[in-house]
Amino acid sequence: MTIDAPLDLPLKAAPVNGLLLSPILPTLLKLALPNSIAMLASALVAVAETSYIGRLGTVPLAAIALVFPFTMLTQMMSAGAMGGGVSSAISRALGAGDRDRAAVLAIHAAMIGACGGIFFTAMMLLFGRQFFYVLGGRDGVLEEACSYSNVLFSGAIGIWLVNTLASVVRGTGDMKIPSATLIAAAAIQIVVGGTLGLGLFGAPRFAMAGVAAGQLTAFGLGSVFLIWYLLSGRSRLSLNFSAFAFQRGMFFDILKVGAVSCLSPLQTVLTILIFTKIIAGFGTETLAGYGIGSRLEFLLIPIAFAFGVGSVPMVGMAMGAGLVARARRVAWTAGAASALSVGLVGIVVALKPSLWVSLFTSDPGVTAAATSYFAWAGPAFAFFGLGVCLYFSSQGAAKVGGPVLASTLRLAIVGIGGWWLASSSAPAWTLFALVGAAMVAFGLSTAASVKLARWGK
Repeated sequence: MTIDAPLDLPLKAAPVNGLLLSPILPTLLKLALPNSIAMLASALVAVAETSYIGRLGTVPLAAIALVFPFTMLTQMMSAGAMGGGVSSAISRALGAGDRDRAAVLAIHAAMIGACGGIFFTAMMLLFGRQFFYVLGGRDGVLEEACSYSNVLFSGAIGIWLVNTLASVVRGTGDMKIPSATLIAAAAIQIVVGGTLGLGLFGAPRFAMAGVAAGQLTAFGLGSVFLIWYLLSGRSRLSLNFSAFAFQRGMFFDILKVGAVSCLSPLQTVLTILIFTKIIAGFGTETLAGYGIGSRLEFLLIPIAFAFGVGSVPMVGMAMGAGLVARARRVAWTAGAASALSVGLVGIVVALKPSLWVSLFTSDPGVTAAATSYFAWAGPAFAFFGLGVCLYFSSQGAAKVGGPVLASTLRLAIVGIGGWWLASSSAPAWTLFALVGAAMVAFGLSTAASVKLARWGK
């Protein structure tokens, strides 16, 4: 005689870290908080770097703008895209009660991270100058960009290993160690980069190369720490290299999510580059106003990222244990929390843009452009937060195709619509409205894909 398993209870394993049975919203908030602090620290690094690069002069500031899209692409691919695939695979294995599989997956993930870093090193050292030239870099700006890029990307393996190994730890439900590592790396980057870049405390002044050395040092040390942590027995997942065997299926389990997810950050960067190119044709004041608005978007991404990354192990473990209904509840709860948090900020700046704009400028033309941007795009921030969060939740369920296509839709709306508006001599506010419409389309289409996708086998 056989006895059927009770409905919506784990099929194989006892709950891991309480993520299978604990209340969804409180647990999600507990997981999201460390990530939001770590992401905020990373955002502050960008502010600090811009500050002391500005002390080096206008040319270095222009140079860092050329390198920034590639730096952002490296981080987004390693942390959000491939990292999500890693966390998803680890958490699904743990949810199914297969800790040995999770440990072997972790080693395969490290191999993928190392290969990703090597790829970016080769690509940027071989073709970085050509990329910067295409983006408009010339003369001193081009040389400064290459000086920064060559140092930074010579150690891209450190960036990839930190984000990959942090994703391994997150897949176990532990958010504190990865967040603490990223916060420490941010502090080291600011101190070392500022010291070597500006020649502080009697150190040699290496200018842009010194600033890049800060990130190189920080992520190099971070990768060493996480490798030690995973090998020390202190983590929730014990690695056993003596029993390791190369398995193609392990790579597939990670890459079926991570490789497809990598298309999303590529499309995000393309969206930013295309729209920036279009808006630049409307003059310096309009471009500056858009820059102020997009800077707030950049600072809001950590909120959506925190809820999304926090949902990955909860969704993944539920899927691994066969709790599909719970996995969906986690995804929708995380999406709602992200939409509410990000959307509230959007509504506030739409109604009172001076709260943000006055921090950066008092120029009437720039203020008017930024105010127009927030009036049209601000109310759509909630849909952006919803889409970003559900993209991560879908990684936990290994069903990321729909959210990636939603990013494609956003890129198409901005690219095709922006080109048509610019060629029609439409006013700048129509482009800002287009940005808002693209965010709404991205959020709704991502939500529709999650609603319609069949989760589970």
